[in-house]
Amino acid sequence: MDNSTYISLSLATGLNRGLDVSANNMANANTAGFKGERVVFSSFMHRDDTAVTGDTNFVIDGGSYVDSQQGALSYTGNPLDMALKGTGWFAYETPEGQQAYGRDGHFTIDAQGGLVTMSGARVLDLGGNPIAVPPDATSDLSISRNGTMSSQANGVIAQIGVFDLPDLQAYERIGNGMFVQPDVEGVLPPVPDEETEVVQGAVEGSNIQPIVEMTRMMSIQKAYERAVQLMNGEDELRRDVLRRIGGQN
Repeated sequence: MDNSTYISLSLATGLNRGLDVSANNMANANTAGFKGERVVFSSFMHRDDTAVTGDTNFVIDGGSYVDSQQGALSYTGNPLDMALKGTGWFAYETPEGQQAYGRDGHFTIDAQGGLVTMSGARVLDLGGNPIAVPPDATSDLSISRNGTMSSQANGVIAQIGVFDLPDLQAYERIGNGMFVQPDVEGVLPPVPDEETEVVQGAVEGSNIQPIVEMTRMMSIQKAYERAVQLMNGEDELRRDVLRRIGGQN
């Protein structure tokens, strides 16, 4: 396999990764609080003083990063719904027992009186404890900008945990727009976020723009097809050379 085929293969591999990421973004365009993912590519130069064509550049998948841009707020009027204005993140306890972070504020109350997401994750307070809402508190539930929940009958109930994730780009996605801290050394832990504002009666939408994402997917698909065509062309050229050599014997 010559360098031109390797170059095309590296490009096709990177584009395939980009297509998967873009498709996942599109699939979550309507997921509350979802943050898009972007792939980073770089170039690796292979120096070869003996090659006629000189140095060769290969495409390298440099990983991905989270697009933390704010999503649009939709006002629902539901007192249990909460949106975040700023860079903070809600904390959850997933049904599997993991402590996760996300921006989905479309909440409800489960059969045990716990504040949960629609996927069943329990919402945590600043101390990392699940939040329980008294049955008589939902009619006049009030949530302040710093996340303090209260009602006239019960007074202060809890404070919604809103956290800053200093090393967000190192966190791992687990689905439903949630992230978990990786089990590796050197990753800074979450810290309380006092700057982000909690908005009651609203939900933050995904920061994915479907038209833009669809255009990106089409562009990646076309580039992938060109890379595959180049590999096929090189393969056919090699076959033709072998046929010609075989015909001379």
